[in-house]
Amino acid sequence: MADKAILASAAAVILLVPAAPAHATHPGNADRACSTEASLLGFSDALDKTTFAGTPVAGLSALAVTGRDRGLALVDNIGTTPARVYSVHLARPAITGVTLLTRADGTPYTGSDFDGEGLIAEPGGRTILASSEREPSIRRFRLTDGREIGSLPVPSRLQVAPAGEAATNQTFEALAATPDHRVIFAGMEGALAGDGAGNNRILRYQGRAGGAYRVAGQLAYRTDPGLGLVELVALGGDQLLSVERGFTAGVGNTVRIYQVSATGAPDVTGVASLSTVTEPRTWLGKRLIADIANCPPSGATAKQPQPNPLLDNIEAAALGGTLPDGRRVLRLLSDDNGSATQVTRLYTLAVTIRPEATLRSRAILSATAYQPGPVSGTQLPTAPVNGISAPFPGQPVPGFSAVLPLSGNRLLAMPDNGFGAKNNSADFLLRAYDITPGHRHGRVRINGFVSFRDPDRRVPFPIVNENTTDRLLTGADLDIESLARDFRGDLWIGDEFGPYLIRMDRTGKVLQAPIPLPDGGKSPQSPDLAAGETATVPASRGFEALAASRDGRTLYPILEGARTDDPNQRRRIVYEFDVRGGRYTGRTWTFLVDDPSLVIGDAAVLDGRRLLLIERDNGMGPQSLVKRLVVTDLDRAAADRTLPRRTAVDLMRIADPKGVSTPARPGEYGVGELFSFPLQSVESVLPLGGSRVLVANDNNFPGNDGRIPGHADDTELIVIDVPGL
Repeated sequence: MADKAILASAAAVILLVPAAPAHATHPGNADRACSTEASLLGFSDALDKTTFAGTPVAGLSALAVTGRDRGLALVDNIGTTPARVYSVHLARPAITGVTLLTRADGTPYTGSDFDGEGLIAEPGGRTILASSEREPSIRRFRLTDGREIGSLPVPSRLQVAPAGEAATNQTFEALAATPDHRVIFAGMEGALAGDGAGNNRILRYQGRAGGAYRVAGQLAYRTDPGLGLVELVALGGDQLLSVERGFTAGVGNTVRIYQVSATGAPDVTGVASLSTVTEPRTWLGKRLIADIANCPPSGATAKQPQPNPLLDNIEAAALGGTLPDGRRVLRLLSDDNGSATQVTRLYTLAVTIRPEATLRSRAILSATAYQPGPVSGTQLPTAPVNGISAPFPGQPVPGFSAVLPLSGNRLLAMPDNGFGAKNNSADFLLRAYDITPGHRHGRVRINGFVSFRDPDRRVPFPIVNENTTDRLLTGADLDIESLARDFRGDLWIGDEFGPYLIRMDRTGKVLQAPIPLPDGGKSPQSPDLAAGETATVPASRGFEALAASRDGRTLYPILEGARTDDPNQRRRIVYEFDVRGGRYTGRTWTFLVDDPSLVIGDAAVLDGRRLLLIERDNGMGPQSLVKRLVVTDLDRAAADRTLPRRTAVDLMRIADPKGVSTPARPGEYGVGELFSFPLQSVESVLPLGGSRVLVANDNNFPGNDGRIPGHADDTELIVIDVPGL
């Protein structure tokens, strides 16, 4: 509503100065980081416990920006006071007007029959859409006199029981319209009776601003445990921001902001219970922007226990303008519930909103593309696995655990030790293949290979081909998992049996003895493990990742998993190795994975000392839940050497607007408008420049079938566009 709107009646628009003095404000004089994606610019308690035109400024549960530094704030259900929407000056927080909301006949709504929770300011500034979670309902009101002039349909199932399956005070807390107002999202704060806690529904409407809207479907949204969905901000297309909030007595509030993607999300209207959903791609994708508890307190005070005094009962969010650095202003507003122990607080944040990652190309190497060499797999069981029986006619390419650039479009791609263990991989020859991914025709051409060998007897322990001239290395000698190139052009391999760093020339010849960990860490397979000595690096948790600095003078080997003697099993140690000195520097960093079960699949330097890492679980197909690329920065470590982290890409949720992954093969999982990389061992990442990144998998031949059940996974190389990388 315009601040100079005319007073219509006591039940309409009232424009008066505040009766109570404004509280002190706390502007943000400096950019205060809450996360790598959000900063607190300032906050104000100026609206707290004030009155306007005889009404308490309390219970502000929704916010809509109507112009530069101006907005509307909707009141929820403060006693029997009139239902109302305030005009707010956001830069110097103050109430500048109020509209009382009434039925079409002029009968006022009050807190006893209207629980205002969501708000949309429609184009033109004449009307608003306001949701009440009492029924629930979405009504259109005229701002000139506050009268109801229409409403949107609400499916009966989403009504509050006994009329429907919704719980009281758990319905349309969130309401948002896309910038063109053709789509409206109404989010349920809690779950329907049969859906299970945390399994929420978002209603999707289609229509036009100021006109009719029809229900176009329902989307499945999963909140964090104990939290409710309290606000949505529609960014356009299928992208949103969400606000989740919870409260624990004696502890305080939890408030988190997520960027949400509905790309490829199915309509769940016909799903009787969301608790039965087993397909993870059914749920909207979400990426954490900020946990408000991690913002600097900045002088805020709390009236009750809070994990951070800045926190309160935040229920409203609205997106503002664009800052010079490209970030967006995000306003948050807390609902004090008319309580003396809560605060009406207006927050101003700067947030980075990134376009979703998209699939640019995909090339596939058949699982059975056997290469020249001796028969292999002779130590494997002969029973068919995914339709393939050992032994194999030559050398299989069991996926790629590391990839380096060669000239043009060629890549040097390295498999691991073959069949996963020392005792079954003696006939698998260690190599790196010269390949050309055909991004237009979708196939991979193998141009040749480099054989890893030790003719000069640099390896001090016995190997399979001990007494041969070439001393070709096998999967029983080393478990090669990561690969880097130094400033001389030499190759460095990260191994998991030691774990070792191994230096080779560009032809694959070992140049010096394998270099063990400087802290004495050894795996159970280490040739250096003495009788009775306890291994401190678990099996298959060695140097899965190895990054090289841009100048090739420094290596950053990273343990795939936690050491057995580490009390923090989320810790993944990043080491630093000086190539010229041929030694570890003694400096390490801590990277914390989200869960102890997750592993690091690979790493590469983006620029400076920023690293791009693969963080993954061991699931495949529909059991794949965590396959992501994470950005960290060695120069921004905390005082305790813990590294920051930002999820750059959820590899299970990549947009494929051009249909690169189609047509689907029979039974193929994870292709189409929403493309997924549901392969168990995602182990290769290579930045290609700009926003392009190549990702590839180790297919654990022939045991994985994450893409097509019963069919051994092929090796896939995808190129994705990651804006803002």
